[in-house]
Amino acid sequence: MCGIGGMLGEVDSTVLQRMNSLQSHRGPDGAKIWHDGSCGLAHTRLSIVDLVGSDQPIGSDHSAVLVANGEIYNYSNLRKNRNLQQYAWRTKGDSETILALHKQSSRKGNIGGGSAGSVTHDGVTSLDRGSRAKLHAKWISQLDGMFAFALWDPIIGELILARDPFGIKPLVRTLVEDTLLFSSEVKALRAHESHIPKLDEVALVARLAYEYSIDGTTLFAGVHQVRPGTVETWSIIDGKATLTGAARFEIQEVAPLPTSAWNPDTDAKILLDSFTTSVSERLMAEVPVGIVLSGGLDSALVAAVAHEAADIAGQPVPACWTVAESEENPDWRAAEVVASALDLEHHQYILDDSTFEDYLPKLAWHGEDLDFTVLFFQPLFAKMAESVTVGLCGQGADELHAGYPRYTDIHSHIKTIDERLSAIEHPAARALQSGDVPSGEEWWMDNIAPNSLIETEAISARLGDDGISIGGPSGSELTDFLQFELEHGQLSNFQLRLVDRHSMAASLEVRVPFLGSAHRAEAHRLPMNWRLPAGGVDANRIDGLEKAALRRAADLTKLPSEIVRRPKLPAGTATSPTLIGELLRELSPRAEEIIARHPLMAGALKTQPDIAIGLGMFEALHIVDRGLGGKGKSVVDLLDGVI
Repeated sequence: MCGIGGMLGEVDSTVLQRMNSLQSHRGPDGAKIWHDGSCGLAHTRLSIVDLVGSDQPIGSDHSAVLVANGEIYNYSNLRKNRNLQQYAWRTKGDSETILALHKQSSRKGNIGGGSAGSVTHDGVTSLDRGSRAKLHAKWISQLDGMFAFALWDPIIGELILARDPFGIKPLVRTLVEDTLLFSSEVKALRAHESHIPKLDEVALVARLAYEYSIDGTTLFAGVHQVRPGTVETWSIIDGKATLTGAARFEIQEVAPLPTSAWNPDTDAKILLDSFTTSVSERLMAEVPVGIVLSGGLDSALVAAVAHEAADIAGQPVPACWTVAESEENPDWRAAEVVASALDLEHHQYILDDSTFEDYLPKLAWHGEDLDFTVLFFQPLFAKMAESVTVGLCGQGADELHAGYPRYTDIHSHIKTIDERLSAIEHPAARALQSGDVPSGEEWWMDNIAPNSLIETEAISARLGDDGISIGGPSGSELTDFLQFELEHGQLSNFQLRLVDRHSMAASLEVRVPFLGSAHRAEAHRLPMNWRLPAGGVDANRIDGLEKAALRRAADLTKLPSEIVRRPKLPAGTATSPTLIGELLRELSPRAEEIIARHPLMAGALKTQPDIAIGLGMFEALHIVDRGLGGKGKSVVDLLDGVI
């Protein structure tokens, strides 16, 4: 619903206003700032709930001030809570429930208001700082939604930063001298003239090997993410913004039941109902809502429950949007089948031959990463934004239900990662392979806990030649692998980042019902061979396809069998294989020159020419001239500027 930003330390209103300007695409409906002598908050608003009454920053009668991004889906129930009924509400929106819960906890003497202990010289109570973060985690855990927020409590001089359990909404931070800067997108940090964007080569090594940034890292040196499901507390101590505590308020745990504990005749309906509930919650809006319909199972299932979910929510049935490079595209045809079978309004658009070349600079600018094959995202979201303000998508299903091809052969996937690392000559590659923490690298200490490196190594050891069962991984192997990806960023730093950045580029908020609390609780407990059926004759198999339980649930809808049993295809290349291929061929000479500029990374980049182009665009738009001089230039001009 917006972009947030702020600073703790030496506050400058001009910097706050620039932050809003750099994130104006996230919130075209308003931009405001607030500051006192120690903290400043910035907010750009995309109005979705309480359209005229919920401008931010929001203050409260207990002196706290809030900026929040996202949606709190259970806000109506929270507002009815008898413990919050005495709160002096200033809006009718969802974000203010965060302030109300904070005040409630303060009154109990747990936090804030100076009641948790004597106030020290640095403005923080005598309560142990680590314990304060844990106390905040208790009330934040009551929030059900996608969110990132910053709450400043001037009474005790404490800033709270928090991010939703899956990291659907972004929140990044950096220190500039003694001042903390934080924002929804990294580009907003450039509002401070002393922040100079630099490529983090160590983070790049992990990105080239894993295909996503690891843990709290970004590709920008010194810029870190608040981790999903985490609350951080910051205060000014001895004149410097200081991290005083951090705590997890929700940890995703893949905890599969035994196979015999899941009965498709009864439990498939429970699984479907949990998803319908999640979709209905995400129809919460006072603006039009649409569905991203690719033709794959996941988005088709969103469409399949749209009528029932809309009835539950008391909202209009959303229409659907599809883009592809031709009417012969399999995704295009499948989407037509889905919309027709479900009697849904369907908007379809053919991508122009020049679409990708036109959109690639925008993709690189907004994505803040090395994206390439998801070029269709931006034209799709731009088309949707012409008619709706909120979209629903199918992201998250593959991570919960083991839908990616790599899950069928984990050993091969890990071997590919190891081969990429072996081809990289940077010392960080050796550290990732060995599990050693490089000395003197602040990046490792702040972003990759040593146990995550050990865990990577342990997974490799467990999945050796003798550890893979014929026909696919064992349940314990798959459990470990899914858990590893959830914990270390495959979903938050790749799939969810893509959806957030490229939808908000068009001022469109896209929601992810597969990650709703009701559905994720059911999904986490699914037996492994009801996610990825084992080899051989197995009653759970549906034509040998992945996501077996989800397909059983889909059988209970009006989706045609050809859609329910449609195999998984890669989103970007499936939607526009010809256009992507042509653009890669056209830019191939420049890819070779970019690879030559990065000799330590060349071994991995040679096998990923699309990523090499992405790296060149990243440098051109985010590093050269502090990332402020590339707007309006063509792809060729941008790449020529860095080679």
